[in-house]
Amino acid sequence: MEREVRPFTSRMKTWQLILLLLYLPVHLLGLPAFLPELLGKGTPSPGMANFWLYAVGAVFVVALLWDFWRRELDPFCDHPFLTLVEVFRSYLLLWLGETVVGILFMILGVEEDAANNQLVLELLRTERGPMLAASVFLAPLVEEALFRGAIFGPLRRKSRVLAYAVSALLFCLYHVWVEALADPQELLYILMYLPGALALGFCYERTNSLWGCVLLHAFNNGLSIWLASQV
Repeated sequence: MEREVRPFTSRMKTWQLILLLLYLPVHLLGLPAFLPELLGKGTPSPGMANFWLYAVGAVFVVALLWDFWRRELDPFCDHPFLTLVEVFRSYLLLWLGETVVGILFMILGVEEDAANNQLVLELLRTERGPMLAASVFLAPLVEEALFRGAIFGPLRRKSRVLAYAVSALLFCLYHVWVEALADPQELLYILMYLPGALALGFCYERTNSLWGCVLLHAFNNGLSIWLASQV
């Protein structure tokens, strides 16, 4: 068995975990439905709606997990080089996985263009500022707190396989479920998000810090946006 960099000790308090899990359906269903009323300015544009969804979520997870986020800095302070190496290593695995999926889609004749990705790219052209802020700075905080902190972490202490399977499946579904309601074929694009989901779990495990996942997530989103803008 491969030796771990250090034992996996990342753990939030039980009440924090419960509140995060309760927030997940609010983030998925409640906030998108009630944001116009909360903002009091009529129906926001899609880009601004996305920004406010993640802005509210980021404020919530930072306030709720303030002491947890502080403790999660310890691996970066204690072993900065080793921790950054693990983040880079995780990115290489993510890139390799996405390359394999891209080749698979090419062989099967499937367009590598999920509806969610199309929407994000379109909004980046029309509402670049809000989308950049949401994608690079806010979404990594919210999504890593929910899918790695609240799901992967607790399950990892019970079953490593279960932690990867459940957190990866939920993370992938999170990115396609809205479009899949209209077109079930969109579920195929779960495969596009699977390498990222697994790599982020690996990063959390290897760095023993949720900040490692946030950094990897933010870097990958930022790089993807930059590459898309070059086309």
